[in-house]
Amino acid sequence: MIESLQAPPRSGLVREVRGLLELPRLLLRFPILARQPRGRGEPVLVLPGYGAGNASTLLLQAYLRLLGYQVRGLGGGAPSKEVPEMLVRVLKRLIHFARKAGQEVRIVGWSLGGYLAREAARERPDLVRQVITLGTPVVGGPKYTVFVHGLRDQGIDVDAMEAQVESRNRRSLTTPVTAIYSRADAVVAWEACIDRRGSKVEHIEVNTTHLGLGFSPEVYRIIARQLAER
Repeated sequence: MIESLQAPPRSGLVREVRGLLELPRLLLRFPILARQPRGRGEPVLVLPGYGAGNASTLLLQAYLRLLGYQVRGLGGGAPSKEVPEMLVRVLKRLIHFARKAGQEVRIVGWSLGGYLAREAARERPDLVRQVITLGTPVVGGPKYTVFVHGLRDQGIDVDAMEAQVESRNRRSLTTPVTAIYSRADAVVAWEACIDRRGSKVEHIEVNTTHLGLGFSPEVYRIIARQLAER
């Protein structure tokens, strides 16, 4: 547990509407984004956030395809809300994609998708070239997210979930990670996005909401450059 770290209040969610403003900004800056460093067919797996499906990341997937990457989303069916079940699904997707591409995969994960990306890299570091996370809590599981209020109302032991996450974090990640976060995030406490254990983690702060992380032109530019640099 990190002293003074708290989950965002439910009242702050109204600020997330501001994230919708990123869509017109994305269109306006598209000519600049189209000139970012290009890929050469490297495989990129894009994972959505909690309870969200593949459709939520279609714009990001399309952008990365435009830059020349092989891109796959989460794939078939509605996402489960059970994290262990989702991790198994992601690992199967990763293994199949890596074998088909014949090389290591880059993974971009939004919120819970970033957590799943990190855990997939922890389980199969031989298959993951790099990880980029967007507003992903790396400590506490859901404890320092706005979802904790509903979980507590259901009688779920979020302290036990935090302990499980901490236990996994003791096993160091060997895959390079870029962690993109925002202090304006009203869904995930930004402090929970800071990985104080990882030696191969680069943190980059942006100014947008949690919703906006998936559509921000600034975030798209950072992703493009990070993928090219690695």
